[in-house]
Amino acid sequence: MRILSKEEAKQLLEKIISYSKADECEANLSGGQEGNIRYARNTVTTSGLAENITASFTAYFGKRSGTVTFNEFDAESIAKAVRRAEELARLAPENPEHMPVLEPQQYIETPTFVERTAQITADYRADVAGKSIAYCKNKDLIAAGFFLDNAQFSAIMNSKGLFAYRRSTEVEFSLTVRTTDGTGSGYVVQDFNDVAKFDVESATRIAAQKAIDSRNPKALEPGKYTVILEPAAAVDLLQNMLFNMDARSADEGRSFLSKAGGGTRLGQKLFDERVTIYSDPAHPEVPASPWAGDGRPQEKVYWVKNGVVQNVYYSRYWAAQKGVKAIPPPANAIMLGGAKSIEEMIRSTKRGILVTRLWYIRTVDPQTLLYTGLTRDGTFYIENGKIMFPVKNFRFNESPVIMLNNLEELGKPQRINGNLVPPMKIRDFTFTSLSDAI
Repeated sequence: MRILSKEEAKQLLEKIISYSKADECEANLSGGQEGNIRYARNTVTTSGLAENITASFTAYFGKRSGTVTFNEFDAESIAKAVRRAEELARLAPENPEHMPVLEPQQYIETPTFVERTAQITADYRADVAGKSIAYCKNKDLIAAGFFLDNAQFSAIMNSKGLFAYRRSTEVEFSLTVRTTDGTGSGYVVQDFNDVAKFDVESATRIAAQKAIDSRNPKALEPGKYTVILEPAAAVDLLQNMLFNMDARSADEGRSFLSKAGGGTRLGQKLFDERVTIYSDPAHPEVPASPWAGDGRPQEKVYWVKNGVVQNVYYSRYWAAQKGVKAIPPPANAIMLGGAKSIEEMIRSTKRGILVTRLWYIRTVDPQTLLYTGLTRDGTFYIENGKIMFPVKNFRFNESPVIMLNNLEELGKPQRINGNLVPPMKIRDFTFTSLSDAI
């Protein structure tokens, strides 16, 4: 199924909205194609291509609303879906925090679509799996990987005339490599909008070498260590912190940004002065949607600059209550770093631990952002600038707020899960116990 053009999407949305008799309404349209190939034990297990277009329609009567989703677009199906949403809206209780749909907005252009990514074929996916499996087989390793590509469009329109449209492409690759004796494990994850930036053999080498190097790990006593967090290890903690920068939670005393006795810590220096984090949907390396889910425009926003909290995000309702701009949640996370590679950061470490990734992260205390989780797929002891030996995995208890105050070094940022995150050297990172998991 091809991607609908801007004009085609607009015409279909206008048709959907024309059936509505609600006070206000809003429709979203998205679709395209998504291909994948999965392998385990050095054998392809599944592959597929899914094509679909889906619409969601929300009808509003006063402060009541009802939503339906559907994927049949003949006149009878559209009319039936719109009537159903309106029936649900009439039955629904009033939402005391209801906000009317937005007037037309201005959106920036974001470079999310690359034609060559949209042209990926089943042969290309098979070649990715074949090269990755062949490399691991030759090293007597066991590979389990997943490659996904998509080419999609999305559009939004409401009864006040707001309309937005964009196309996007993406490839995602993740690979876990195990040694045949079951004692070593390596991991790599990469994603790009432009498939030309993806090199399956290079990515496979990273996971394979980590698996080889992590065989027969030794046990170290848990405690506080200097760690080098690779971007795959740091990204989840950073994202969790950004997702908790909601203004209402801070105002109501439920957030790490709440000030004791009332008020928020907006404008305070909470982190090392080298910490600068912003979002920018137009960034060429990590482009993102130019609008939030409710149609608000996304723009470049500094959340933390030189260690100082610059902004928090607002729902439209809460922004209206406070009389401030309704900044939407971040479209992506971009953290400034340095110029050093991970290898250079290891050479400058007297004693520490290299962490490939963190896993199974769970909240311990939302008001201090204390999280727990496990290291996984390659944890190594460093001494006098060299990796000395692999170590057994740890459970950690750590807060990104504390972590970003204990910075030793920042490396060169890398794209990870649609974000740009540098490797980080952190002092006094807290490991609480050992794990026998590989």
